[in-house]
Amino acid sequence: MATVTALARIRPARETTDRPVARKSFHVDARTSDGRGLEMLKALGNETRIAILRYLGDRLTPVNQIAQDLHLPPSTATMHIAVLERAGLLHSEMRPASRGLQKVCARTYDELVIDLPRGPHHTRNAVELSTAIGGYSQFEVEPTCGLASRDGLIGYLDDPNTFYEPDRLGAQLLWFRSGYVEYRFPNRVPPAARLLSLQLTAEVGSEAPLHDSDWPSDISVWVNDVHLGEWTCPGDFGGARGRLTPAWWEEKDSQYGVLKRWRVSDAGSTIDGLVLSAVGLDALDLRPGQPIRIRIGVRRDAQLVGGINLFGREFGNYPEDIGVRLEYDTDPPG
Repeated sequence: MATVTALARIRPARETTDRPVARKSFHVDARTSDGRGLEMLKALGNETRIAILRYLGDRLTPVNQIAQDLHLPPSTATMHIAVLERAGLLHSEMRPASRGLQKVCARTYDELVIDLPRGPHHTRNAVELSTAIGGYSQFEVEPTCGLASRDGLIGYLDDPNTFYEPDRLGAQLLWFRSGYVEYRFPNRVPPAARLLSLQLTAEVGSEAPLHDSDWPSDISVWVNDVHLGEWTCPGDFGGARGRLTPAWWEEKDSQYGVLKRWRVSDAGSTIDGLVLSAVGLDALDLRPGQPIRIRIGVRRDAQLVGGINLFGREFGNYPEDIGVRLEYDTDPPG
């Protein structure tokens, strides 16, 4: 073992297939005041714009074809596409055509997960913490493995010693066949408060040679050495560049993952709201003044050892680091 000192759902129109598909999700926190969530919701409040998003599915499509296939005047299609683009629900680029350039569009996300504001009568509060994927405090990894920053590779490929590199703190992508990386977070819940839940957020994928959307891997999470359970990631996703993946990274390699949320409460552990295990908060031994140790990885004795890719805020599809949310209540239990 190595130790270091570390500083509104939109269903796509897809053909039936037996191969697993990575869904691109985005978490909208309607409690924030930056206006982004409200802009997204306003953009979705129109049947024509919903029809455009549904029509696009996984395709990259010229604007004039969208207008033609949906029986829209070109000016109307252009106006609605501009609204979706400003809201971040659609992105576009110029590509060569038979005559000059043409604008093509693609949908940014397959689903939106929306957190609605709570009423003022609630006394539930939350502490939110995050760290770069290279900010691990401990690791144990087996090849294939490696680290990459926004600008290039870090250290050497398939050499676990690379995970000691000082430049690891700038990593935006890390991968390994089996093992784990461990992150430590301070427990900032007030001593007199009652912890309600712990949530972990990360963009993850399997680790295949190059990429392979049919490459399942049993990915595990531990909190204070307690195993929450395994979730089977369907594949290592590529073939289309991730929204944030830098240009130097070759398209034949892993491009993005899926955004997953593990949550532990008194009722047990879930992943994206689905039951993962019966492990509840009491089993985690979370104490004031003691760090919260979170590991994510692939067990060597897992049924499906398909590796793991972890994506940072400047790689993949989601501008997020490893995130932890601690919800607590200041009211004494009734």
